[in-house]
Amino acid sequence: METINTDNYMIAGFIVSFVTIGIYLLSMYVRARNLKRDLETYEALDSPDKK
Repeated sequence: METINTDNYMIAGFIVSFVTIGIYLLSMYVRARNLKRDLETYEALDSPDKK
């Protein structure tokens, strides 16, 4: 009885894992960028007018 070749499933699993991690890292980058933008907006609203 031969063992079944499951290399393709392993490769597919690695691809799915790396894509998921990549999407997560991209999401964290976008959230950090938006947080920085929000912080700058709140600081501008909090500071006195510079007229």
